[in-house]
Amino acid sequence: MPIAVGSKAPDFTLKSKTADGLVDVKLSDNFGKQQTVLLFFPLAYTGVCTQEMCDITSGLDAYAQLGARVIAISVDSPFAQEAWAQANKIKVTLASDLNKEVTKAYDVLFPMLAGVGDTSARAAFVIGQDGTVKYAEQTATPKDLPNFEAVKAALGN
Repeated sequence: MPIAVGSKAPDFTLKSKTADGLVDVKLSDNFGKQQTVLLFFPLAYTGVCTQEMCDITSGLDAYAQLGARVIAISVDSPFAQEAWAQANKIKVTLASDLNKEVTKAYDVLFPMLAGVGDTSARAAFVIGQDGTVKYAEQTATPKDLPNFEAVKAALGN
């Protein structure tokens, strides 16, 4: 089960690969400024994950209008994430949780995906400006997408 609504969101600093090189993505940088939508996904270069991030990319303006930054987290390396993003025109901030520390902190570890190894489960969180979890969902299977209407509703509260 993912961490509970109403709890303090575990802070993190993860790496993201951009044109400027490796940069830090820190959750608490958003505190007091904007809400954060955290999307955990299993693996880059997979069908459902690619579709999800492409759909989120096309709707980034809607999240910005709701006062939110979207950060997507997977256990892929930042270099694999960047190559995948470039190949698929993904504009979402991608953050690498290669050591699975943030995935475990949010309690969304998916054991032995397809017999390959442990990954992040597919999950969505809304973190308020105060750092409190306002919405938490882990999908039943990695093939299922989060309820993005509920995510947007939580941003409006």
